[in-house]
Amino acid sequence: MCGIVGIFDTRGAREIDPALLKRMNETQHHRGPDEGDIYTEPGVGFGHRRLSVIDLASGQQPMFNAAGDVGVVFNGEIYNYRELTAELQQLGYQFRTKSDTETIVHAWEAWGEDCVHRLRGMFAIAIWDRRKQVMFMARDRMGIKPFFYALLPSGMFIFGSELKSLRAHPGLPREIDVRAVEDYFAYGYVPEPKTIYAGSRKLAPGYSLLVRIGQPVPEPKQFWDVPFKLHEKMTEQDAAGELAVRVREAVQSHLKADVPLGAFLSGGVDSSAVVAMMAGLTDEPVNTCSIAFNDKAFDESEYAGQVARQYGTNHHVETVDTDDYALLDTLAGLYDEPYADSSAIPTYRVCQLARKRVTVALSGDGGDENLAGYRRYRFAMAEDAVRSKIPQALRRGVFGPLGKYYPKADWAPRVLRAKTTFEALARDLVEGYFHGVSIMSDAMRARLFSEQFKRRLQGYRALDVMREHAAAAPTGEPLSLIQYLDMKTYLPGDILTKVDRASMAHALEVRVPLLDHLLVEWISGLSPSIKLKGGEGKYIFKKSMEHYLPHDILYRKKQGFAVPLASWFRGPLRQRVREALLGPALAATGIFDQAFLAEMVEQHESGRRDYSAPIWTVLMFEAFLRKELEGAPA
Repeated sequence: MCGIVGIFDTRGAREIDPALLKRMNETQHHRGPDEGDIYTEPGVGFGHRRLSVIDLASGQQPMFNAAGDVGVVFNGEIYNYRELTAELQQLGYQFRTKSDTETIVHAWEAWGEDCVHRLRGMFAIAIWDRRKQVMFMARDRMGIKPFFYALLPSGMFIFGSELKSLRAHPGLPREIDVRAVEDYFAYGYVPEPKTIYAGSRKLAPGYSLLVRIGQPVPEPKQFWDVPFKLHEKMTEQDAAGELAVRVREAVQSHLKADVPLGAFLSGGVDSSAVVAMMAGLTDEPVNTCSIAFNDKAFDESEYAGQVARQYGTNHHVETVDTDDYALLDTLAGLYDEPYADSSAIPTYRVCQLARKRVTVALSGDGGDENLAGYRRYRFAMAEDAVRSKIPQALRRGVFGPLGKYYPKADWAPRVLRAKTTFEALARDLVEGYFHGVSIMSDAMRARLFSEQFKRRLQGYRALDVMREHAAAAPTGEPLSLIQYLDMKTYLPGDILTKVDRASMAHALEVRVPLLDHLLVEWISGLSPSIKLKGGEGKYIFKKSMEHYLPHDILYRKKQGFAVPLASWFRGPLRQRVREALLGPALAATGIFDQAFLAEMVEQHESGRRDYSAPIWTVLMFEAFLRKELEGAPA
């Protein structure tokens, strides 16, 4: 695991400033504290920070072939590098190291752009080929590893593992992208390929980009997508059996390391399954890490301990105060752009704990998206079942007005909180799902934003992000479609972003075997009816794990990481909220309707409404703005 940066002259061979390149590289020192180096030649500069995991003695980067005309910087792990090395040796390539990085160098020489199809793993890669005068870049299929880039007005192309490395370049335009702001207040993050800045981008998961000297920079090209191609009919028992075998193989492929390795163990289905598989694949006890909360309403450590005892792991637990809000400003610095998932706080703490014991940790991320584990999938399918029975014209004519005029009743029993349901039934599947996952609804964002800012949006809506992905989806089956939407938005934009930044802040490598692309491809071909069955999410996965895990681990109510935002904002963070939401920084942007911000604060403090999620979202935007102003050029 590492951090990479680069500068590439798209117009020729101008000199690269090594001091500037080094500054860009050092912004990511936390990603690779073991070693660091830069390389420059006319027109090209590479920087790398290394967290040594494989081939500790000779895996330094930037790495070149023997002739010195093909070089690479790379962040991630290639899990099939030994098999590829043997294949490339058969083709006549000589290896000087035992690292996966050198495998990439020779894979490019052998197969060119098609090399990405041979790589199994998580990666962000940049390859300079002096012979062909090209820079080739690629990001792994699921978006586990980040890749940011920008074409500057000067014609210099810059890239890095984090947005802060691009910000270190004085030529980067820092104009805020108004569409990214609209996206953020709907999703709680800025979805790929946008960043908060209009002048920079994220390379989307499963995409590559080839830049040639003297030619315009093209649009990135997709090299992989989740297929969702149904398998031939198989019995439920056969599907469960094969799923367990494939999960075990994916976990085994992720165990290669020359440093201490362990796992996160939350007590949920996914992390428990990963630990169960690891225990059967290693001779030594698995190192597992959990955090407990002093408030039992948020604490799952009892279940984690149950799995740890069953498999005899070396289990480490630390208790975190649920009033752990001191990280707010730290998070703004970690994520570089507005990011509003409050579970980033406990994620940061569990990574901090794990790094005391191991350098590599396996996690259970991806199970919910792969196997329909989120409760919202159940709700979306229930709504879609009703929609399918009512003509669209009638739905919009009846449920649209009901949703508009029915009062929002957060205080009422769930059965009476029908406003969101009415609104969802008036929409199609994609729009209904978008509104189900939005932190702030269309109506709330319309009140949040000033009239001036709404004019700047020129009719753009955050829904357009999902509409574009739905139009390109390889499936129209309702459950598979919303899983696909999550894999393109929530998974890379929120979940994987959260884990990458939180882990790399502590120089911890996190691997996600449930997102191994071979496993993802196979799972996508399972019938939706055995992913979500009888209201049970991850049904077939739970069946496949019944031989490995206790019933109360598999079938208890899903909990997840949570923090008590509502009480924070009425208690210890009350003044911070007032200063941020009603202070001069947000007012100066011209983005917000100040009267609505004041209304949110007053109604939340009084207990009349629970505005905790919207307030946190605005609070993190304000924290980003302060960080931005601190680091902005004069």
